[in-house]
Amino acid sequence: MTEALRRAHTLEVEEVARVLGTDPIAGLTPDEAARRLAAHGPNEIATARGVSPWGLLLAQFRNVLILILLVAVGLSLAVGHEVEAIVIAVIVLFAVLLGFAQEYRAERAIEALRAMAAPLATVVRAGVEEDVPAREVVPGDVVLLRAGDRVPADGRLVEAASLQVEEAALTGESLPVEKSTEPLGDPELALGDRRNMVYAGTAVTYGRGRALVVATAMDTEFGSVARMLEDVESPKTPLQRNLDRVGNVLARVALLVVAVVVALGVVRGEPLVDMLIFGAALAVAVVPEALPAVVTISLTLAAQRMVRRHALIRRLAATETLGSVTVICSDKTGTLTRDEMTVRELVTADGAFTVTGAGFEPVGELRGEDGRVEPTPSVLELMRAAVLASDAHVVREDGDGAWRVRGDPTEGALVVAAAKLGLHKAELDATCPRVDEIPFTSERKRMTTLHRTPEGVVAYAKGAPEVILAACSRRLTEAGREPLADEDRREILARAQELAGQALRVLAVASKPAASRANAERDLTFLGLVGMLDPPREEAREAVAVCRQAGICPVMITGDHPLTAEAIARELGLLDGGRVVTGTELVGLDDEELAREIEEIRVFARVSPEHKLRVVTAFQANEHSVAMTGDGVNDAPALKKADIGIAMGITGTDVSKEAADMILTDDNFASIVAAVEEGRGVFANIKKYLMYLLSANLGEIGLLSGAAVLGQPLPLSAVQILYVNLATDGLPAIALGVDPPEPDLMQRPPRRRAEGIFTRPVVGLIVLGGAWSALANLLLFLWALDTGRETEEAMSLVFTSLVLTEFLKAYSYRSDRRSVLERTFANRWLNLAVAWELTLLCLVLYVPFLQHAFGTVGPSLEEWALVLAVAATIVPVLEVGKWVVRRRSPLGVVSAGI
Repeated sequence: MTEALRRAHTLEVEEVARVLGTDPIAGLTPDEAARRLAAHGPNEIATARGVSPWGLLLAQFRNVLILILLVAVGLSLAVGHEVEAIVIAVIVLFAVLLGFAQEYRAERAIEALRAMAAPLATVVRAGVEEDVPAREVVPGDVVLLRAGDRVPADGRLVEAASLQVEEAALTGESLPVEKSTEPLGDPELALGDRRNMVYAGTAVTYGRGRALVVATAMDTEFGSVARMLEDVESPKTPLQRNLDRVGNVLARVALLVVAVVVALGVVRGEPLVDMLIFGAALAVAVVPEALPAVVTISLTLAAQRMVRRHALIRRLAATETLGSVTVICSDKTGTLTRDEMTVRELVTADGAFTVTGAGFEPVGELRGEDGRVEPTPSVLELMRAAVLASDAHVVREDGDGAWRVRGDPTEGALVVAAAKLGLHKAELDATCPRVDEIPFTSERKRMTTLHRTPEGVVAYAKGAPEVILAACSRRLTEAGREPLADEDRREILARAQELAGQALRVLAVASKPAASRANAERDLTFLGLVGMLDPPREEAREAVAVCRQAGICPVMITGDHPLTAEAIARELGLLDGGRVVTGTELVGLDDEELAREIEEIRVFARVSPEHKLRVVTAFQANEHSVAMTGDGVNDAPALKKADIGIAMGITGTDVSKEAADMILTDDNFASIVAAVEEGRGVFANIKKYLMYLLSANLGEIGLLSGAAVLGQPLPLSAVQILYVNLATDGLPAIALGVDPPEPDLMQRPPRRRAEGIFTRPVVGLIVLGGAWSALANLLLFLWALDTGRETEEAMSLVFTSLVLTEFLKAYSYRSDRRSVLERTFANRWLNLAVAWELTLLCLVLYVPFLQHAFGTVGPSLEEWALVLAVAATIVPVLEVGKWVVRRRSPLGVVSAGI
């Protein structure tokens, strides 16, 4: 794009057309349009972080544990253990493919949600109007715009007839912007103030217009924000950091243990090949082979549960991050509120009335001070006038049966309120057809329409109370049309200000009988006031209360007026003694001041999307984990910066969805809180199966290392170790990954941003369980050898005891605080996994060909009693450990991560 076109808002239309080489009336010729399409490419926004299927697959290998397992495959092959190598390789492949499948499905779901900003566009080429795919619009095209259209490209307006455009997706301005064609002087004007320009991805809400396309695709303002995303890095999730840390620690431990044990054996005179095989077995014992698969499966299942609760997870690891969220920064419109303007109050000479119902569904009633009332003649005349002076209409969609407004949402609210009182726009338009109109402009602040009625031509006007009152000389009362006194005017204006103070948008309505275009806006009769607002979602109010209980701070961020934002925040219970700060005040604070004061701020009003990045950064500077919602193009950098970026699936732009970690399919705040609850459950379950798996590996390391130090034979074969790590530990660990959440999950404070999974209590329980398992089974092995049993028999006893110990640990590790006796068998999947594994254990111990493969000997009844007794000792040991945890770390006190 040339510099002249970058400042097209400062140029006359003729000059813009000259630079573009086009005709502002007839447009381009079809041949020239085709040539430009070939030169400039299709009018499409490149996705911010497009990921190919191969990229997604390779990303699964950026996991330290997966890499360690691949090294274990190579080591097993090197020492001739092909069976172990194949088994580990299969596990790696399973974990990688499962993670790939979930993330690939998420990307495909996002593509299903994605639609081009304007799939079709109406252009003028060679003087002929035609509809073309929006991707074929080129610079120099003349585009026609009508109410309901989405703007296909950036353009300089040639014609604007009462044209209003909703630019919230780009600028954050919540109300439609009135457009004009006059050139503007300041080349550095903010986008929201360039009233003679329209921008790709915005929507026409009223009027009509014609624009010269000055930029398409990535040259648009929409495209420039997409490029900004490359400069904002997504932080690693806590789970990724923790698992990387586990992998690094395990790699060091594996190398150290193998080196020490092999060196000790060689010094004692053991054959080097035997010690290398022993070292391979130790390396297998160190690495929890089932961990990557268990992590992936549990996160996949959680992501599927979230989809049922209207949250689509794009990155599996982000599921767990949700559990650590301490601040949720939410847009107001459509997320905390319904995004459906609704009439709440009517004021006429008969008094004040409330209209029940919320949203665009025409169901509700009129209420006075004493309850439900029938509409009075003055109320009916007020609503009849309001509807006739409106262009919007309400329709019911065929697909989902939802009610939608076609046209301006404010006018839609008037049409819906009238329908609740029995006045339907189609019938009114038929009996009182419109014959003329004087359109709304920001300077006039009113709209007037003239209608042919049985009483002659009548003018109806609606607009700002002060403007409509100034044009009125009478008011409608029970006695008819009476003179409007100055005292009446003051009283009406005071009432209008009172309604505005309640965050209602207030319109005044008037009429004039025997009207003509020349006198339609003089000597009007005042009919009444209408107060409306975008009502809060009922479920959002409950979700805010849940946030409070869970120690999460909900924060509202909106482009709306501070009074409106404050009123909605109070109604939702979100303000809670906090402050309301405007965008102007925010600009006046430097980063350090903002970080200090942000803990007291609950509402950011009149802010633009650019401010969101500062808000996220300030909260993160105070060690908060931040979830940030957004639907506009300019929201994308803040979504990417946040710990959890949440895009709107219905109203969100493609760029915001690409930048987000999670997409709400219903744009509802309550769905965020539901996702946080799932995230907390995921984190708790990750902690459970990590305690279980790592304790098992620690026990094996201790057992094998202890035998090596004492100069004893290997207590377990490599195949037996693999069986314990994969078969015995795998299914119970997966079952722990879907463990039912504890009842008080959302009554606990969130963990700190810096806190990992491996807190002191968790590490203590892992070490305690692993150490006791190693000691008990090592003593059992030594006893078996001392009593004259063959090495194979002693190994079988240790193998059986170790497997039974793992089963009991699985139940104990269902909580790091609660006793195993509380809700012991609440996890039916764990019960089934243990029952299945017990069956497999019996087969391995008693079926001849499996005895040969695993080197086992079936225990006698007396030996079963012995190994059961040895295994059962783990339960009281871990119960003592939990008792110590409860004493030293009461619930609600967060211990530091290691």
